[in-house]
Amino acid sequence: MTFDLTPEQDQLRDAVRALGRRYGHSYFVAKAKSGEHTTELWAEAGRLGYLGVNIPTEYGGGGGGITDLAIVCEELAAAGCPLLLLVVSPAIAATVLNRHGTEEQRKRHLPGLADGSQKIVFAITEPEAGSNFHRLGTVARRDGDGWLLSGRKCYISGVDEAGHVLVVARTEDSSTGKLKPALFLVPTDAAGLTRSKLDMEIVSPENQFLLYLDDVRLPADALLGESLDAGLPALFAGLNPERITVAAMGAGTGRYAIERASEYTATRKVWGGRTIGSHQGVSHPLAHAAVQVELARLMIQKAATLYDAGRDLEAGVAGNMAKYAAGEAAALAVDTAVQVLGGAGMTTEYGVATLLGAVRAGRIAPVSREMILNFVAQHVLGQDKSY
Repeated sequence: MTFDLTPEQDQLRDAVRALGRRYGHSYFVAKAKSGEHTTELWAEAGRLGYLGVNIPTEYGGGGGGITDLAIVCEELAAAGCPLLLLVVSPAIAATVLNRHGTEEQRKRHLPGLADGSQKIVFAITEPEAGSNFHRLGTVARRDGDGWLLSGRKCYISGVDEAGHVLVVARTEDSSTGKLKPALFLVPTDAAGLTRSKLDMEIVSPENQFLLYLDDVRLPADALLGESLDAGLPALFAGLNPERITVAAMGAGTGRYAIERASEYTATRKVWGGRTIGSHQGVSHPLAHAAVQVELARLMIQKAATLYDAGRDLEAGVAGNMAKYAAGEAAALAVDTAVQVLGGAGMTTEYGVATLLGAVRAGRIAPVSREMILNFVAQHVLGQDKSY
């Protein structure tokens, strides 16, 4: 067992850290508050090859794995720039396309995902179904050689920045008459697809949307994969990378908050000329948060290693645990940073309160902490299914 990155991964971490710090949290917040996107950072990350580290070289990527992409997610977040679309486009969409798309779909989309010129977002969540994809109401039905999609999706990230949205729908199995999942590549300007922006209490340059699909007509090749049989494995293919990269982003955010708070408490003097960090009431909560973040990072590394080794079942358990641990650790780290900074912690200038909404959401999405505990209870502890 080794905890060391390869020399190439060490270089990747250093390079992404340097890129993130050139932009920094003030850039991230300014973009969010002005209603703009982190276009410059995304474009530069793509040009340098960081967005495509997990995409095969034959499609313009770096040929690495989710371990490499997790490094990119963590280091940008640790620089104060947690980019949610890293999870959605390179982690989910690129993985699903690479594993289950047709060769034509891979050639058409993966090079753009690798260099950042293309973004594909992901739409599974629905108002009535919540976390239960078995109850999805979005339905695809045959229409000649093509398809018609109808339904609603909610909390869909970055639709206004993407050229396509990967929509999870249900189709009727002609042999059984039962509904089965299928994924469709839907252009965001398709007739019948409309969107409504959700107002969120989160400081983020990436927006959330409701999507409405009213008989969206699609050609036959919009169906992801060679047949409807690709639907279920394609759906699950994106879940482990999603959890691992979300966890990495949370761990990076926790590191950023602890670093900001530690710099402040190591220099701030109030009582008798001693720094406030010399008081255990200040230093111990920060140290505790640092321990939790580091433990989460270890589980992220384990999950990514298992995933890249092709051990999907084990990676599923570790990925869920990593997501749970990082969500809790990030929320603790940011809250602790705000507390030890006192009034300064609530200012935009010090750059930690601006992350409160995001880390709180990280305990809910993309899968809630309660559903992860259900998963662990059932699959690790052998308990009866509770839902």
